[in-house]
Amino acid sequence: MTDTRQSSLFDDDEEPAPRPARGKSTPPSIPAASKQPVSDSDIGDGPLRRLMDGNFLQYASYVIRDRAIPELADGLKPVQRRILHALHEKDDGRFIKVANIVGHTMQYHPHGDASIGDALVTLVNRGYLIEGQGNFGNIHTGDPAAAPRYIECRLTDLAATQLFNDDLTEFIPSYDGRNKEPVVLPAKLPLLLMLGAEGIAVGLSTRILPHNFGELIQAQIAILQKKPFKLLPDFQQGGLVDAREYDEGRGKVRCRAVIDQKDEATLVIRELPFGVTTEALIGSIEDAAKKGKIKTKAIRDYTAEKVEIEIALAADTDIQQAIQSLYVFTQCEVSLSLRPIVIHEQRPVELSVHEILRHNTRRLVELLRKELQIERKKIDEALHAASLVRLFIVNRIYKRIEECKTAPDVRQAILNGLAPFRDQLRRDITNADLDMLLAIPIRRISLYDINKSRKEEDDLLADLASVEEHLTDVTRFTITYLKGIYRDYADLFPRKTREARFDAIEVRELTAEEHAVVFDREKGYLGYDVGGGEPLFRCSSYDKIILVWKDCRYRVIPPPAKLFVDQDLVYAAIYDRDRVMTLVYEADGISHLKRFTFGGVIQNKEYVCAPEGEPAICHFFSDAQPATLYVKYAPRKGQQIHQQEFDPKKVAIRTPKTRGIQMTTKKIAAISAQKPRNWDDKAGPRGALLD
Repeated sequence: MTDTRQSSLFDDDEEPAPRPARGKSTPPSIPAASKQPVSDSDIGDGPLRRLMDGNFLQYASYVIRDRAIPELADGLKPVQRRILHALHEKDDGRFIKVANIVGHTMQYHPHGDASIGDALVTLVNRGYLIEGQGNFGNIHTGDPAAAPRYIECRLTDLAATQLFNDDLTEFIPSYDGRNKEPVVLPAKLPLLLMLGAEGIAVGLSTRILPHNFGELIQAQIAILQKKPFKLLPDFQQGGLVDAREYDEGRGKVRCRAVIDQKDEATLVIRELPFGVTTEALIGSIEDAAKKGKIKTKAIRDYTAEKVEIEIALAADTDIQQAIQSLYVFTQCEVSLSLRPIVIHEQRPVELSVHEILRHNTRRLVELLRKELQIERKKIDEALHAASLVRLFIVNRIYKRIEECKTAPDVRQAILNGLAPFRDQLRRDITNADLDMLLAIPIRRISLYDINKSRKEEDDLLADLASVEEHLTDVTRFTITYLKGIYRDYADLFPRKTREARFDAIEVRELTAEEHAVVFDREKGYLGYDVGGGEPLFRCSSYDKIILVWKDCRYRVIPPPAKLFVDQDLVYAAIYDRDRVMTLVYEADGISHLKRFTFGGVIQNKEYVCAPEGEPAICHFFSDAQPATLYVKYAPRKGQQIHQQEFDPKKVAIRTPKTRGIQMTTKKIAAISAQKPRNWDDKAGPRGALLD
């Protein structure tokens, strides 16, 4: 219980500051800002700090152990355990109003009724332990359950027979001390792996996926037989799961929806990934369609008892590409990271799924051993009582009490009468035995059948022998017990999720034609939302674009919708750090030729592909690696050479900041990688490149 009394923030010898007189305003005293960082020693160890530290640690411990993280022993969180205990107390085989169960559970659960109701609905929808009648919501659509006063529930046969045994249950006082609640339930089922668990505590979280009931029982049998076993998650929603990175519940899994092709332009989603509702899935598809990731005409949801979402595609859409786009850009595929943390011996520990199941199996063996020992004791007591009654009636010991005048005399007479038959009894006679004999009605004595009595004793002896045999090999008895559970219940819970291997989908290849980049040279705009202009290339939103300007500046950016780049842009393409570029630039009146690769760059940072500090003008820029460059020079008085050819491939590939090879000091009028029509093959020598 939380103490609602206000805690004092002052020590016993400390007085609060006096309050200002009414009507007078006293400005608060603001200390000067310190330039030094505040340390723990500056704060001090005051009462407020001690109060906060102590309360926070208590709160964190409480949330971890008593709310968010399940107990390893029975696999339940406290609210789930209290709900099941309340149902067990109220169980009469008939359905009970959920509101009544919620109210009864509040005797044990110190929190609101909403958390109890939500946990109960979740247990009902799991299908193993609680059977519901009425509207308990829809796990596919995410629709909520009806109000607790309208719906009913009761324990399933599986829960009623496998979770409870008051003889093996330790009880503690409830939060208000008025009732007793179980510490853990003596569950004979691996509930934690059947139900799964998710919880967020203070600085700690857990996620354990649900598994198939029949496979868990078979795995427990394999553990007892010391054989290998394999466990994979199984979800009520069905779907597909790629568990190659499952790592016994400590890694991650990828879950996919089941998508069928109805016709040439329609896809149908039949099963959902774990944790995804139809509403969330449709929302993600609509969002992807708005972003142009997938072309849809309509989305129709026919989900009722089963999932059925129809997606009408555009006429020119490739079906297989559309399916891949659904997996990549919508919640048709989700990835789940797992961390199986449980409470064991009052502390959180991380265990693998296999370790959890082995612990459950060891606990099952011990529970069955204790049940057999209790059963042996009960049979032994029943045999003792049957022998007492038989000796008491057959030997007419009851006749001796007719002459007794006091109660002690009566008891002594019975003891004396049974003394010769002590060797036929299983233990000494107690006062309780005498009370039992004295309570036998005359009618039973007069109708006593010695043959029937001996047969009952023989049956009890046979039962005792069977129990003794089981106790000699409890492991074999446990295997038989598990096989009986599997035979009775496994068919009720078939596997719904299919294992599959998902090939990696290359997003860039899938979206390679997503955007058409256009350059409007007249207005200086570039992007995939630019109207008019020159189409340059198609790209993916995951690509990077490199832009090069006439002054040799370059920058790498994401594909823009509409970006002003000016009219001096000379090159735009999808960025490839290893692509070889050919550049002819002029700086200080000298033209240089260079080949280089851009290498690594920082996005949106401006660089220069010429030596720094020298204004440069780009005459030629290409990624085509031309074999020959045809250069025409501007006319100049006394100039004898008016054109030249150069071989760029003779230039070594360097970095963007290298100067390159000196090409010419003449003024370049035109340069091309294609031979011009008016080119005169005899007009000039082949150009020489100077280091």
